[in-house]
Amino acid sequence: MAKVELKQPIVDEIKGLLEGAKSAVLVDYRGLTVEQDTKLRKNLREAGVQYKVYKNTLINFAVKGTEFEELSSHLEGPTAIAISKEDATAPARILFNFSKEAEALELKAGVVEGTYYDENGIKVIATIPSREELLSKFLGSIQSPITNFARVIKQIAEKNEANA
Repeated sequence: MAKVELKQPIVDEIKGLLEGAKSAVLVDYRGLTVEQDTKLRKNLREAGVQYKVYKNTLINFAVKGTEFEELSSHLEGPTAIAISKEDATAPARILFNFSKEAEALELKAGVVEGTYYDENGIKVIATIPSREELLSKFLGSIQSPITNFARVIKQIAEKNEANA
């Protein structure tokens, strides 16, 4: 069996992960302890993010001709890829926050909703709250004036009852 036949299923696996993905972030994991790596993988798994280590050449073959092709220039050294199909900012946010406590983890680059970002761009993306957080803040800001209006109406009604 030729080497190509052995590697093709892995390339197809990576393509399958990237198909329909909202974001993919590359990191250099060199220097992480087993404990740190286990904790990182758990955090990513809980957020629905796929995190795997592949050979750079296989990732390179898989991203050719896709919106993730610009990541090819960052495929040097040990590389892990974090892919999310649900929350576009989750991989960047989790990896960036984890890199604060584990300095060995280095963000390389990423593609979020079809747009390529370098290391600094990914750090900016990481500051964007999740969709659920944004929705709850939005609902809270809508609800606040209504609640205040209801409170004022109730106070007026109570005042009118006291005077009557």
